[in-house]
Amino acid sequence: MDTQDLIRAMAADTRRQALPLATAWRVALALALVLAGAVFALALGPRPDALASLETARFVFKFVVTLALAASAFVLLRRLVRPGEEARAPLGWLLAGPLLLLAAVGLELLAVPSADWAVRLVGVNARVCLTFIPLIGAAPLVVFLAVLRHGAPARPALAGAVAGLLAGGLAGAFYAAHCPDDSPLFVAAWYSLAIAGLAGAGALLAPRVARW
Repeated sequence: MDTQDLIRAMAADTRRQALPLATAWRVALALALVLAGAVFALALGPRPDALASLETARFVFKFVVTLALAASAFVLLRRLVRPGEEARAPLGWLLAGPLLLLAAVGLELLAVPSADWAVRLVGVNARVCLTFIPLIGAAPLVVFLAVLRHGAPARPALAGAVAGLLAGGLAGAFYAAHCPDDSPLFVAAWYSLAIAGLAGAGALLAPRVARW
């Protein structure tokens, strides 16, 4: 096979795989949501005042920041599994969630007396947060890593880390419905730490499961 034949064969294979991979991502996202929701429902469930709390900005913001992280990670991850596209992957999109959180922390520091900052930061549920965000996100992370095997990420560790951020964002959004701590200071400290754990796990596992 000469070079031109090889190029045509690779291009044809890419076209054949585009739709199945896109379908795989849709199925993976749906499955991840079902699995995360099942773990959340069985292990925790929403807090008693969840519906009433939807009228408070701090409670709603927890969903805004976690889903912003999940959405940006999902868009980025779909790029990272295709060779050649990772160079154009919008890595800056991952800053959307952290920047929103940083702005909210700044507003919280302005609105709350400094004597209350430590109380808001520590909260009452830090240990539960650090336990259940990784637990809820574990199955989605496995699902997303499985999809990486269908692609060909040139930087599998990076792709795995982003898969962990995606799983962590989804898990954080579910956990937010249970968490009694609504302060952005608490979210910045403990949600971030829990999600970082999933990102680290993804970075370690992806090179082992996504070789090509």
